[in-house]
Amino acid sequence: MYYRFIYIGFLMLSLSFACKTKQIKNVSETTPYQLIWSDEFDIDGLPQSTHWTFEEGGHGWGNNEKQFYLKNSLENAYVKEGKLYIVALPKKYENNNYTSAKLTTYQKLDLQYGKIEVRAQLPRGKGTWPAIWMLPESIQNGTEGWPACGEIDIMEHVGKDPNVVHHSLHTELYNHIKNTQITYFEKYEDLFDTFHTYEIEWTDQKISFYVDGLKKYEAFKGQDGKDMTNAGWPFDKPYYLILNLAIGGNWGGEIDDSIFPAQLVIDYVRVYQIKK
Repeated sequence: MYYRFIYIGFLMLSLSFACKTKQIKNVSETTPYQLIWSDEFDIDGLPQSTHWTFEEGGHGWGNNEKQFYLKNSLENAYVKEGKLYIVALPKKYENNNYTSAKLTTYQKLDLQYGKIEVRAQLPRGKGTWPAIWMLPESIQNGTEGWPACGEIDIMEHVGKDPNVVHHSLHTELYNHIKNTQITYFEKYEDLFDTFHTYEIEWTDQKISFYVDGLKKYEAFKGQDGKDMTNAGWPFDKPYYLILNLAIGGNWGGEIDDSIFPAQLVIDYVRVYQIKK
């Protein structure tokens, strides 16, 4: 989601080279993973505070975004009939013309390596910028800033470029500002009307990106002679998960006010670690 305080613009470099009761597949039967944490969104109301923390603010989040993220607002984030709804509305709040929500697992779930799986239906329309992504604890405690801290973008989509899903990694050496970010993108047909599963598998040597169980891209530590220090691969420390719907901004672009309310719908979030 490009957590930064100076945004020079998005430069792409491709290195390519339902129902309320949901069935959790027992991945340990076919893979070395075991489920360690999940939210099936089976309790209506606000997202469970045992699982999620709201980030609040309307300062643009380093990208000149136009929304104010509200805390504990049932208009902007609620669970109903087995789904989490993150909703952006054309509503003035302080100096912003839109409200939305940003949920994180910071201090609820910090993860170093494993498999993260999120089933989601994306919003349509110019100006929407939904993301499923990760940042490390270090950016919260002030020991590292962006991009030195690292960032893992499991899924990003901008409404001005419909049906294109982006998967990216950002580091001090490899990021969009230097036109060196590690990224892959692909166009799909039905992101807005159906759910798709966005997933990473993360080890101490690589991060693999999947959509609907199909591997789309894989980045390796030290790949193609890349720097293996923290500056080149800062992915050997605890990270937390983020779900949000931004509006506008440097990448989100022009906003079509006819699209509201816009909503990112999450069916489930599941986290696995290698079975010991």
